Amino acid sequence: MSDDKTPRKKGKSRKLFLLIGLVLILGSAGAAGGFYAAGMLGGTAHAETEDPNKPKLVLKGEGKPKGEGDAAEPVIGTVDGDGSTPQNAAGYEATYYQIEAPFTSNLKDSGSFAQISLAIATYYDSRLLENIKQHEIAVRSAVLMRIADQDEMVLSTPQGKEALQKELKDAINKILLEKTGFGGVDNVYFTNFVIQ
Repeated sequence: MSDDKTPRKKGKSRKLFLLIGLVLILGSAGAAGGFYAAGMLGGTAHAETEDPNKPKLVLKGEGKPKGEGDAAEPVIGTVDGDGSTPQNAAGYEATYYQIEAPFTSNLKDSGSFAQISLAIATYYDSRLLENIKQHEIAVRSAVLMRIADQDEMVLSTPQGKEALQKELKDAINKILLEKTGFGGVDNVYFTNFVIQ
C-alpha cells in the first residue's frame, strides 16, 4: 500500500513544481513587458520623449525657420506645455508673421468700426507658423470677436491698444492650444490700426 501512495505524491509534486515554474515565467514576462513599456529597457523612457511635431524653440544663430513645405530645423530648447515665452528669450531667435488680410469689425455700443492689421511674434520654429496658417479661420474668428467687444473710447488710448494686444495674443494661443495642443505666440503687433 505504501507503494500506491508514493506515485501520487510524485505526481502532485511535479504538478506543483510545473505550476510554480509557470507562474514565475509568466510573472517575469509580465515584469519585463512592464519595464519595456515604461522605457526602462531598450532606450529612454517614453514619458521623457517629446512629440516630434511640437514646435521647438529656435536658438539664435541656428537660422530662421524654413518656409512652407520645408522640414522645420531641429533646434534645442525647453518648451513649456502651453508654448509660453522662454524665461530668457534673449538667447532665442524671434520670428515674425504678418497675417495677410486685415481684421474689420464694428466696435461695441457705437457706430464706429476698427480695421486692424496684425503680425505675430514667436520664438518657436516654422511648425507654429504652419499651425497658424492651418487654423487661420478659427484665429480670425477669435480676433474679430475680441475686437467687436472693445469700447471705442478705451481703444483710442495707448493703454487700450496695449490691453487689446494682450487679449489678442491670449485668444490666438487659446485657439492654437485647442486645435494643436500648443500655443507659442509670444506677442501680437499692430501693423495698421484705424478707427472710423
